[in-house]
Amino acid sequence: MPCIPKSNFFMPICMNLVCSGKKNPPTQVEIKAQDTAISLKLPGPIDGNMMNGQHNGNLNNILDYETAMEALSSLITGKKRGDISCVPANLSKKNRPERMLMYIEIMGLKEQMDNLKIIHVAGTKGKGSTCTFCESVLRECGFRTGMFTSPHLIDVRERFRLEGMDITEERFLHYFRECWVQLKESVTDDLPMPRLFEFLTIMAIKIFVSEKVDVAIIEVGLGGTRDSTNVIKNPIVCGVSSLGMDHMESLGDTIGEIASQKAGIFKAQVPAFTVPQPAEAMNALRERAEVMKVPLNIVNPLDFKLLKGVPLSLSGDHQFTNAGLAVALCQSWLHTTGNWKKLFPHYDLDQSLPDAFVRGLSTARLPGRAQILHDSFATCNSTRVRTSGDLIFYLDGAHSPESMEACAKWFCGAARDVHNKQHSPIMGAKILNGGNTWMDQRICTTNNAPDMISKQILLFNCMDVRDPEVLLSKLYKTCASLDMHFSKAIFVPSISRYNKVTSSSSSIPIDIPTKDLSWQMNLQRVWEKVETAKDASEIKPHVPPAVNTFFLDGDTSTHSQTNGSYSCSTMISSLPSAINWLRNYVKENPSFRIQVLVTGSLHLVGDVLKLLRR
Repeated sequence: MPCIPKSNFFMPICMNLVCSGKKNPPTQVEIKAQDTAISLKLPGPIDGNMMNGQHNGNLNNILDYETAMEALSSLITGKKRGDISCVPANLSKKNRPERMLMYIEIMGLKEQMDNLKIIHVAGTKGKGSTCTFCESVLRECGFRTGMFTSPHLIDVRERFRLEGMDITEERFLHYFRECWVQLKESVTDDLPMPRLFEFLTIMAIKIFVSEKVDVAIIEVGLGGTRDSTNVIKNPIVCGVSSLGMDHMESLGDTIGEIASQKAGIFKAQVPAFTVPQPAEAMNALRERAEVMKVPLNIVNPLDFKLLKGVPLSLSGDHQFTNAGLAVALCQSWLHTTGNWKKLFPHYDLDQSLPDAFVRGLSTARLPGRAQILHDSFATCNSTRVRTSGDLIFYLDGAHSPESMEACAKWFCGAARDVHNKQHSPIMGAKILNGGNTWMDQRICTTNNAPDMISKQILLFNCMDVRDPEVLLSKLYKTCASLDMHFSKAIFVPSISRYNKVTSSSSSIPIDIPTKDLSWQMNLQRVWEKVETAKDASEIKPHVPPAVNTFFLDGDTSTHSQTNGSYSCSTMISSLPSAINWLRNYVKENPSFRIQVLVTGSLHLVGDVLKLLRR
């Protein structure tokens, strides 16, 4: 068979189909290019309507996963969050719920979607953790589970879980292909292709219907009322996790306005649960619940005694709030579907939890949220002689004031407890392996030498729609109140782009051209202002020196200043350079244990995970 370069292979070519009839979609395509014929077997069933010559480029989406990522990227309408300048005018002719219902009807999913037994969860922080706990608990109860969450960190397939596992590439491509072709065939001037999150929501419903899940746990993307997932009209139960000030450009400037948007997922007479909220937010939730005749229940944080001595798998005291909400949602779902009496006829949740609930709460996994990784690249060696220091990454995608406070409290406790069994690298590897994410990652045990010097580093970036002074001030003050001080703060640009969907196999450039670092310079000045109470305009940016033993020396509580430049923070032009710098530092300083808190952005956390994996 002649070899055709991949770049040429995906150019428009003439196709003859080898198939026996319309009812049996082709499994083989004969491709002719310059008198050369190649028979290519297609990966799985294909809608025969696609191969009619009318959809130039669609073959790419079937044969190549990376090309599917490019197709998804084409559905992103803005270059950054909140950018509506590039949104096609025809998208605004119909509101999102109306458009979503039309897409669902095009896919023939309306009746099937209404029959899904859905748990629908909104919130500012903790909604992803709540969904993850729910999925794990109900799977342990014996149900076939599906879960749709956002965003993804490394690969878009993370958004779709079946029975606790990310959907496979083969299954993803199969459902992507079906959705893409059917929607592409139906676009009009008034109904263009859906935007990215709309398309992924449609895919999630298609997947869960086709895979015949017993329960579908759906996380709201943004807000509630106008969110794509609010096309769901008949959930079994709804939940609202902790609320705070985030996405104000879309949801409103007050906590009450934000709460009203979140409560938009409430459906008439469908039970709803929430956690203790600020008074203004709780009032807004209650007002919406009263209008919709929704029984709204307030759930307290889970009593750790109910876990029978087993720790939650997701770290941080705030997770007891999310776990409490998840337990209430699962119990309500089981009652409404008639499964509670079958499975747990004699249980009183005020006294104890069923073993299946405990197993679910202790094995749920959610990468990038209160996650600890010991970097094997820096610390592994073939001998037992210590030749390197420890490099430990603490990853949490906190990006709101409330979640930043929770992140800071978690980090302070975890950084002081590196020998705790719950946070050991072996335990972490076991949890991650369950998701096929870190199967190939070597994990080394940490150095337990009592003479090691621990230093805490902040690796930070956030989107420019956020207020860095609020975030960094909350982080610094919370850590300081717990007597934790960062030796250095490093500010870097993220690698991933808002307008591009990537996969776990997407390439990472080794030499990244220097980006505009004006945002990182602003972050550094804000940090110095928070730490030193100086006017940010007086502070000059600091560039890191070559690897040496002095960069992390000293205590940032006593700063020295030379010509207005502080050295307790720095900018590094690329994330790979920052990771390499840290790795080289621990290699040259074997007596150091460097604990790096990565936070401020889930994009940054995802980029770090991808770099560490490779």
